[in-house]
Amino acid sequence: MEQKKLSEMSEVELRHEIQGYKEKMRKAEMNGILNEYDVYQSKVIIAESYLVDRTKIELGKIYKLNDGTENYFKVERLKGVFAWGFRIKSTEPEEGLPIALLKL
Repeated sequence: MEQKKLSEMSEVELRHEIQGYKEKMRKAEMNGILNEYDVYQSKVIIAESYLVDRTKIELGKIYKLNDGTENYFKVERLKGVFAWGFRIKSTEPEEGLPIALLKL
């Protein structure tokens, strides 16, 4: 059976998928495979982004990031599950971040 895309999954299916990724993260961490851990961590963030209510994100607003840093991000536009914009007090060009990283 072919696996569904995250965008096609229900909330229950997404939560189940996230739990599976977190279990794989735990196993990778226990085995010291950090690159695999990072891959599953990214998958969790993307899957969690499908659970975020996009209507709560305001264009032009500045949000604190849920990434363990003290960084803030100004949302210029939304495309799929990514918010595009700029980090505050950064010289970096525009970037896209999964919307699960925005503290709403």
